[in-house]
Amino acid sequence: MSKKEKTQEEPLISEQENIQDSQNQEVAEEVKDEKPTAEELIQAEKDKFLRLFAEFENYKKRTSKERIELFKTAGQELMTSLLPIVDDFERALNHIEESPETEELRKGVSLIHQKFYNTLEQKGLIKIEVNAGDVFDAELHEAITQIPAPTEDLKGKVIDCLEKGYKLGDKIIRYPKVVIGQ
Repeated sequence: MSKKEKTQEEPLISEQENIQDSQNQEVAEEVKDEKPTAEELIQAEKDKFLRLFAEFENYKKRTSKERIELFKTAGQELMTSLLPIVDDFERALNHIEESPETEELRKGVSLIHQKFYNTLEQKGLIKIEVNAGDVFDAELHEAITQIPAPTEDLKGKVIDCLEKGYKLGDKIIRYPKVVIGQ
C-alpha cells in the first residue's frame, strides 16, 4: 500500500470508528433508558408493599368473619340432636294427666323441661312461632300435607303445626312441619 492509499483509508477508518462509537452510544443510551431510576424502584416497591398489606387486611377480615360465623353455629349439630328431647318433654307434659296423684310428677317434668329449654335459649336457640291461620311461607315452613280447608279463609294457610321449628341465631336449623288448607 502506498502512502496515498493509507491516507485515504485513515479518514474512512476514523469515520467508521465514529459511526461505530455513535451507534455504541445510542445502544448505551437505550440500555440506560431501560433501567428504572431509584425513585421508580422505590415507588414500585411501595406499590407492592401496599398491595400486599391490603391483601393481608382482607385476609384478616375474612378469617375473623368466618370465625364469628363458626362460633355462632358451632353448636348447631348439638342443638339439632337435642331438639327431639325438647319434643319428648313437651309430649310428656301434654300426656301427663292432670290429677292430684300426678301433680308432683307434672311439676317435676315441667321444671326439668323449663330449665333445659332455658339453657338452650341462652345458647342461641329460638322457637319459630307458628299459629293456625298464618299464611304459608315455603321459605319458613315445611308442608307435610294438605287437607281440605274447613273454611274458605283458611285456603293456603296453616291449619295445624305438627312439629315446632327452631332457629339458631339467624339460621333455621329445623323448619316447622305444618298442615295447610287446600
